[in-house]
Amino acid sequence: MGSVGAGFSMSLDGFIARPNDEVGPLFAWYEDGDTELTYPDGMVVKVSAASADFIRQVHFSTGAIVTGRRLFDITHGWGGQHPANVPVFVVTHSIPQDWDHPDAPFTFVTDGVASAIAQAKAVAGDKNVGVGGANVAQQALKAGLLDEISFDLVPVLLGQGIPFFANLGPEEITLERISVTQAPSVTHHRYRVIKSGG
Repeated sequence: MGSVGAGFSMSLDGFIARPNDEVGPLFAWYEDGDTELTYPDGMVVKVSAASADFIRQVHFSTGAIVTGRRLFDITHGWGGQHPANVPVFVVTHSIPQDWDHPDAPFTFVTDGVASAIAQAKAVAGDKNVGVGGANVAQQALKAGLLDEISFDLVPVLLGQGIPFFANLGPEEITLERISVTQAPSVTHHRYRVIKSGG
């Protein structure tokens, strides 16, 4: 069975978006390289060779996605097809009544993050489950549901915004470094979450 991980592009001061949800310079590294890479949905990015290797290892091993309703709404449900082109489980308090893509592989989960991750793991099989959306990722990390976290560290200070590591409670969370990949305009960090008794 694959692992469950969350990852974001992040500023040096820990933000994954501006207060208005815009990512600004945090995604610039997807377009400033000389290696063309095509995502499963057909989206093409131009990244450095080092970033391309990281994306192939982490992004392309995903078999299902868990995301929050906020990110789903911001992206307009990715038009019914997530860039990873895998089933998506949306954690929400209410199922949207105006969803224009009823046949798309999206499942709306109203009974919490743990349920959404369990359903995603069942669908992903041997592949990994990616967790997106700051709030959902924080809930999963706090509850001990994540095996890995990663962040693409961009050399910029946003000053304010939506933090990756917040609302985690007073308990210490120990991490073990898996890898650090240096690229010209971003550094990719992967960490294993050390769980109690493990």
